[in-house]
Amino acid sequence: MRTSNQYLNNKTNNNMNANKALWEKGDFTRLAETMRDSGSALVAKLGIKEGMDVLDLGCGDGTTAIPEARLGANVQGVDIARNLVEAGNARVKAEGLTNITFREGDAIDLNDIDDESFDLVVSVFGAMFAPKPFDVAKEMFRVTRRGGRIVMGNWIPGDPTLVAQILKVCSAYTPAPPEGFVSPMLWGVESNVKERFVAAGASEESISFERETFTFQAPYSPAVFLDTFRKYYGPTMNAFEAAASNGKEADLQRELEALFESQNQSTDKNATSIPATFLKVTVRR
Repeated sequence: MRTSNQYLNNKTNNNMNANKALWEKGDFTRLAETMRDSGSALVAKLGIKEGMDVLDLGCGDGTTAIPEARLGANVQGVDIARNLVEAGNARVKAEGLTNITFREGDAIDLNDIDDESFDLVVSVFGAMFAPKPFDVAKEMFRVTRRGGRIVMGNWIPGDPTLVAQILKVCSAYTPAPPEGFVSPMLWGVESNVKERFVAAGASEESISFERETFTFQAPYSPAVFLDTFRKYYGPTMNAFEAAASNGKEADLQRELEALFESQNQSTDKNATSIPATFLKVTVRR
């Protein structure tokens, strides 16, 4: 799960891609492990057929890309973070899959991918975090074949479930975003999604929306789940660093502990099951 690149570390080298630095910070695979079941369940509903060409954009270490390959698709996973690409390729090797590869790339400029190369372009909590959202929509639409589809999973601003609430809590402890910053959460607003894809060449009638649920499952308590965010998830790491610089680290910890405990639906106090609502976007080419 990714939240907002508003938590970029102010010390990031100006010559470095800040979005790349954010997602290479920590170890997102620790969180991805809690997302596997929901990732597979989402993919199972995409109508993937043997031999279909699929691009998984912002793929991480393969939470949806690997299930797509297991269903027989020819999958190319693209992510901006080198460490996640390496982790994805290691998972592919361990499973012995030969119909999937991971590589580095940026959702705002897929310059090495030809027009109309894929039957299905998928991005679940991935491309929504790239800057320049109109460029992201343009590139996704460009590389999709006529008759194909784009499917995005995007977090929803202001939603009462976990992800939007993490953003709300952390935003009170972090510096204001720079002028011109466009929140990734706007990909969870239907009117914004329509505007971006219509500008890319889609018709309004080809764009549809559903509300669906993604559940984070872990064999440990919500307190340990929060600790995983704090130690390994770039945006939360940055939020705690900002809070610590203002002497408010303990306050942020208390607020997030209360949030994670209240959202947990597991009857086992030593396990975590937290559902989060997202906007599923489908664009037909």
